[in-house]
Order: sequence, then C-alpha cells, then structure tokens
Amino acid sequence: MAVISLTNPGHQHAFAATEAVIHKHSKTFYFATALLPRPARRAIRSLYAFCRASDDLVDCADSTLQDLEAWRRQVNLPASQQTNPLLLSWALVREHYAIDRRYEQELLDGIAMDIHFKPYATWDDLRQYCYRVASTVGLLSMPVVGYAKRSSFEQAAPYAIKLGIALQLTNILRDVGEDAGRGRVYLPEQDLAAFGLSSADILRQVYDERFVALMKFEINRARQLYAEALPGISLLSAAARPAVGAAALLYRSILDRIEANQYQVHTARAHTSSMRKLSMLPNILYKVYTTPRPE
Repeated sequence: MAVISLTNPGHQHAFAATEAVIHKHSKTFYFATALLPRPARRAIRSLYAFCRASDDLVDCADSTLQDLEAWRRQVNLPASQQTNPLLLSWALVREHYAIDRRYEQELLDGIAMDIHFKPYATWDDLRQYCYRVASTVGLLSMPVVGYAKRSSFEQAAPYAIKLGIALQLTNILRDVGEDAGRGRVYLPEQDLAAFGLSSADILRQVYDERFVALMKFEINRARQLYAEALPGISLLSAAARPAVGAAALLYRSILDRIEANQYQVHTARAHTSSMRKLSMLPNILYKVYTTPRPE
C-alpha cells in the first residue's frame, strides 16, 4: 500500500496540481468535494484530475488510439515510477486505497470510444458509453469514501452506476451545441428519429418544437435516473453523503437551467451560479439525511 506523505515535496506538488485542475475545470465538483473530510477530498480530487487529463486526449483533434495506448501505459506505472504529477497523485491514491483497476481501464475504454467517435444508434449504446466514462468514476470513488454500516460495494454499485449515467446524460444535454460545433451528436439516432429529427439537424442547430420535445424527453430520462440513484447515497459513509448528494443534486439542477433557458443549448451553456449552489445546500443536506435506505 502506498503511503501518502504530505511532507514529501513530490507528493505535495502532485496534489497541488490536482487542486489546480479541479478548481479550473469544475466549480460544481470543487464545491461538492469541499464537503468531504480532507483525506477523502484529496483522493477524490486526484481521481477527477486523472479523469480530466485522460479526457483531454480526446480534445486534441489529431489524437489517435496509439496516443491513448501510450497514455494507458503511463497510467499503469506504479507511483514510484510516475513523473507526471497528476498521474503520481492518482497512483498514490489508487495504491493507498487498493482500488480495483478494472474500472480505471473501462474508463479509458470509454475515452477510446470518443477518439474514434461513432454516433450512437440506440439508448442502450449511449448508456454503455455513459457507464464507461462516468459510472466507472463512481465505482472508483467508493473505496475512498467508504460505506455505511452493513453496506458493501456490491450493494452500492448499482446506484453508483445509475448516478454516473444520469450525470453523463446531463453533460450531453448541456453540451449539445458545443459538441455539434465539433461535429458530434451524442443523442441516440433512435431518439432523434422518434421526434422527426436527424443528426444533421442537430449539427445545423435546428431549434423548433421537435427539438424541444426531444429535450423534454431526454431530461425526463435523466431525472428518472437521478431518482433511482439517489437512495444509494444512504449506503455510503455518513461523512461522504453530503458531498455525493451535493454533486448529484447540483448537477441535476443543470436540467432546471436548461428548461429555464427554453432548451437553447446551442447558444447558452446551462450552469448553476455559486450563490445558487449555496442557497441549495440546506435542502440538499436535508434530502441526503432523510432519504431512506433502500431495502
């Protein structure tokens, strides 16, 4: 088991690098993870930074599967051999908490799907992608945040999987315009056809009653996934519940903002302001601690 030493200059630098990444790229996640105890907060932010650095491979237009495989080999190195500060912090966390690396590899498999992007024919196809790039993050997190009494990974995992899919679907709905600008349409072709639309329509930023109906359908799907996932938070340790609940419910509120923006996701990126997040926190905590444990 790796020993994380905050008196080690290399470790200090590595964890400082993860803090900078999350503060820059995800205000919601930074806000939510602030509710975790310090060791878990440091570990989860390291996981986020690893995910972000891996995802950045996709943002390079000329990235190849060979680039991803080179990254995968670097990721696989033990902490003692890491030179990249983000990968060092993640390797320290991974080894310290004895995290199952299967989910790390599945996450990278999901990123490979983005490098050679192909439209998703059905919801089942998109759901597999969402599992790989998002549900795996929850599965990697659970050994860090811990479990409630008489709970286990096996009990909590199905809820983490649904929450990850809900979060990624929320991302997809928020980023329809941004993804269209990159020539990508993540929404399933089967869903588009059901509302009389095509991928070409999304790329052309068609905005009409068909598009609004499609967005309403997908938002309802995401909300149902959140509803099914949230009871699983009660299976996590008491110390972890506020952070996980805040991350889930603040992200869910992005769906409200999409609605408030009249589904104009091509021209406006829905987000929740810092003041709004703070105002939501008491209700979030109440919901987290009053949601009954699933039977």
